[in-house]
Amino acid sequence: MRFVDDLYSLYRNQLDEDEENAVSIVLSILEEQSREDIMQLIEEMDDEEVLQMMGVYLVEMLKLKMAQEGKLAEWESALSRPRYH
Repeated sequence: MRFVDDLYSLYRNQLDEDEENAVSIVLSILEEQSREDIMQLIEEMDDEEVLQMMGVYLVEMLKLKMAQEGKLAEWESALSRPRYH
């Protein structure tokens, strides 16, 4: 996806082995976007990208539900961690 490629180019030097850097960058960027901006990005995706996005989202949400019910004791979503700006 072009948007991801552009993000990576912009933030390449800030990304390292710590996934929290990527999460912080993504959350910061998303906070600045409107629903319309997000929908425009989705409209620009091809079918495979939309399916991948939904797949990742659904897996994360299922894991969150499982964790809430005690089925995944050690799991913590990167998206539910406290954000530091």
